[in-house]
Amino acid sequence: MITIFWSETAKLDYWDNIDYLQKEWTLTDVYNFMDEVDDLLNKLSQNNLTFKPTLYKNTFEVPVVKQVNLFYDFDGNSIILLSFWDNYQDRKKFFL
Repeated sequence: MITIFWSETAKLDYWDNIDYLQKEWTLTDVYNFMDEVDDLLNKLSQNNLTFKPTLYKNTFEVPVVKQVNLFYDFDGNSIILLSFWDNYQDRKKFFL
């Protein structure tokens, strides 16, 4: 099993997304987002999956939901969650 670590940015992004969903959507949407994240992290930790490579070394991108992509670093033994990126933001502002 692969160990997953959360960066401070990933933690903040995750909770920002939940705060937004609580304010603008429904509790069901909040739980759906949390479930999608849990399912994805479970798959990553169990199956040694890699997704779309980015321009950064050992960094990959995977959609969590249509509006949010997860960026993570994978070194073969562990995964570091880098960011839960809201796809409606200006991609030019994105950096790791």
